[in-house]
Amino acid sequence: MSFNCTKLLLTHSQIWHAATIHPFLQQCKLGTIKTQQFNTWLLQDYLFVVEFTRMLGRVLASAPPHHFELILGGLAALQDELTWFKQKAAERQLNLHTKKQPTCTEYCEYMHSLGTKPYPVQATALWAIELAYNQGWQLPGEMPAPYKEFANRWGNPGFTEYVKLLEQQADEVLETATDDIQQQAEEAFVKIAKFEQDFWQMAFNAA
Repeated sequence: MSFNCTKLLLTHSQIWHAATIHPFLQQCKLGTIKTQQFNTWLLQDYLFVVEFTRMLGRVLASAPPHHFELILGGLAALQDELTWFKQKAAERQLNLHTKKQPTCTEYCEYMHSLGTKPYPVQATALWAIELAYNQGWQLPGEMPAPYKEFANRWGNPGFTEYVKLLEQQADEVLETATDDIQQQAEEAFVKIAKFEQDFWQMAFNAA
């Protein structure tokens, strides 16, 4: 098998499973998640998305021009997402000007460090981050209100298609990457999977 995103998912299936199937999401599905747990996730994820937006800008700076359209579309969507997070926080009377928890801080610092990596590594990381949310919110199935709105944001068919296009772009550049860069991409994939698991656990522990 050639080196691509599918190979990463197959090679590291257990790690990826832990990143996308978590008691936090399962309890959202059951409607039993505690308010403090969900609010912790909401606040920390907003702070994460702020830094993810900066990461996507750095990916754009490294990308070949024929990848611009998809990345620019992602950046435009993030503006809407940040506004939506502010609305959800206001509805719950949450203060977005809060400190990052250590897990969030570490993940954000890692995203910042990706700016120095070759583009195939950045493209793989971008795909992995978006896929983790797409699958994480999609796999449990239909969720009750108010969690249905959150699940639909990242589990909807349009976002799924966006993630598939990110995969195609990552595969394109991974195919011709050197062995060293492919190894870096694999390391990034594994690291992101572990960060995703830790992020869910961080919120789950808030109870």
